[in-house]
Amino acid sequence: WRLLSSSHLAHRVRHSLSARLALAITLAALAILLIFGVIVASQLRSSMFDTRKDAILADASLRFSSAQSAFSSSTATSPDQVQESARSALASIKASAAGAGATNVALLRSDGSAASLRINQIEDEQMRALVSPQMRAAVAGGDAQWQSVAIRSASGKQDPGILVGTQVQLPRAGTHELYILYSLSADQAQVDVVLRVLAFSALPIVVALPIGVFALLHRLLLPVRLTAQAATKASEGDLDVRVEVRGDDEMAGLGRAFNAMTSSLQDTIARYDELAKLQQRFVSDVSHELRTPLASIRLASEQIWEARDEIEDPFAARSLEILMREIDRFESMLTDLLEISRIDSGRVQLRAEDADIVALTLGVLDLVSVHIEAKGSQVELDAPPAPVVAEVDSTRIERILRNLIVNAIEHADGSRIDITISGSDDAVAVRVRDHGIGMSPDVVKQVFDRFYRADPSRKRTLG
Repeated sequence: WRLLSSSHLAHRVRHSLSARLALAITLAALAILLIFGVIVASQLRSSMFDTRKDAILADASLRFSSAQSAFSSSTATSPDQVQESARSALASIKASAAGAGATNVALLRSDGSAASLRINQIEDEQMRALVSPQMRAAVAGGDAQWQSVAIRSASGKQDPGILVGTQVQLPRAGTHELYILYSLSADQAQVDVVLRVLAFSALPIVVALPIGVFALLHRLLLPVRLTAQAATKASEGDLDVRVEVRGDDEMAGLGRAFNAMTSSLQDTIARYDELAKLQQRFVSDVSHELRTPLASIRLASEQIWEARDEIEDPFAARSLEILMREIDRFESMLTDLLEISRIDSGRVQLRAEDADIVALTLGVLDLVSVHIEAKGSQVELDAPPAPVVAEVDSTRIERILRNLIVNAIEHADGSRIDITISGSDDAVAVRVRDHGIGMSPDVVKQVFDRFYRADPSRKRTLG
């Protein structure tokens, strides 16, 4: 179900411009918010750290001065007295600096100290881990030094802190290193609160932005969707479809342009339909009008033909034969022209009846046998011995077969012509193939165009 839901969601996003734009704008806004948040967090941490560092260093300097004053004015002479004086001074520093964030102090003996009196170092495990050799080497230079450290709390969490150290002189015990550890956990908590507030403030933007952008884009692109739906209907033939236009912006201009286009197409198609009807009527009228002079010519020519034995001039007799043949051809062409006009006008009705396709093909071959012999072609008929019966209009099927076979004779150039007939329970097929000049791919694309001739300069002798 999750896979189907994800696939459906991806499909909707891929096919919706509003969803894609809303997703892109949301991702861009999230990237900007993330970059802004990182910059703000970095600047906030840096600013707060610098402020706290300055305050800590000032407080540490004050504590170091107080401690050195206490050590300088001390009258301790024995090791125990010096040790107690040091413990008291460190306890005072820890208590007084607590308000500034101090959490721990340590007193370490400086390396190379030549004092004869030695006291125990004051430190714990935390300070021993935080005071690094590098830090001690920097403090040994003489000035107060500081470094950022990570303070591990009892819960295991690490808080930021600053460790400050300097050298002090203890009575009779010589040079020692005094370290004060300041915690920045409170400052870090403030930073976390500010960042949390910023994150919660950005959350409504993250949630509302894609919804608002999608709703706005979905509303703005409504005219585009309506135009696309109308265009689909127009492509299916419904040119009465129109788009409702509102306003004067670019979307309204798109709707007006679409309506103007469909109106223009509708008018153009109507003109073409009217021209087609006029053409059909013209062809029909011309065909009918030609029948009258043709009938007169045939009547006169037949009377001359009946008296052909009385014609002594062989040239006149030959001319009479040509005249009779061309009259037959002209009448056949006129019949075909009338048939075309009837088909175009939709007035043709099929007279379907059961007929043997093999018998029809043999009848057509018998009619054009003279042409086959004149062209020198050999016809190979491959047909089943049993009748191949189909419910057809025999007259029109004969015309189709005659057209195919006559065209094959015309273009076979004396080569073999193969005629194959096959049938099944619900279909009958006839294939006529010649082995002549063939057709180029460009001619094949236009083979069903009316009156198209592949080679207009080629002399046509049949059909």
